[in-house]
Formats: sequence, C-alpha cells, structure tokens
Amino acid sequence: MMRKAAALALVVSAATLLSACGGGGSLFNRDRPDEMAVTRAAPLVVPPDFALTPPSPGAPRPQDSETGKQTLETLFGGPSARSSVETDAINRSGTAAASIRSTVGDPGTQTVAKGQVVRDILSAPEGDGQAASAAIPG
Repeated sequence: MMRKAAALALVVSAATLLSACGGGGSLFNRDRPDEMAVTRAAPLVVPPDFALTPPSPGAPRPQDSETGKQTLETLFGGPSARSSVETDAINRSGTAAASIRSTVGDPGTQTVAKGQVVRDILSAPEGDGQAASAAIPG
C-alpha cells in the first residue's frame, strides 16, 4: 500500500510540475524578427576634406611619446586652470625632500603619535612565535 501511495504522489507531483510548462505552445509561437525585412545599410562615405598635414622633418613621431603621459592627456585633457585658493595652498605647502619616502619608511622615524601597544608590537623581536607567552597586565 505504501508503494502505491508513493508512486501516486510521484505521478501527481510530476503532472503538477509539467502543467506549468504548458503555456499555450509558446515554444513555437514566439515573436521573432522577420529575416526578409532586414535591409542593407548605406555604404560609408569618406568625407572629401581630410585636412591631413604632412609630418614636419625632424619632428618626433606621435607613437614614440611616453605612454603614461599620453594616457593622462587622453583621460584628463592636459593641465587645467587652478583656482586662486588651490594655487595659494600649493604655494604655501612647499615641496618635500627627495628622500621623503625613505625617511618615512625608516622604523626609527616617528611619523604618527603611536600608542604604547603599537610601539610594543613594532619593537617586538622577530621569531616564529614558539616562545610567545601571554602578558597579563597587573
């Protein structure tokens, strides 16, 4: 009896699932574009005024310029006019020393007021951590 109930439940569930697929034969009655209604586009026409100038002798080739500079000019369109506030801020800021990155990267350089925990971590001896122990403040 149990097998018949399971088989009946399987047949009913399969019929329910398949009934959702019967949307009126939409597989064969879809709206498609008409292949015969496609027309050809008009051919491209080269404009009569090209306005090309011949390269001047001895001038560098445009392909030989720096790629980074070319990219920046393409993206941002070259230098833009700065406002008076921006110009004043740049003039007041000055310039950094050429070795600023090496100086800031030096562990002895104090660039930020670090807390005691960060100082302890930075000054900890290097190792694989096998001799590490928990420090309980007390």
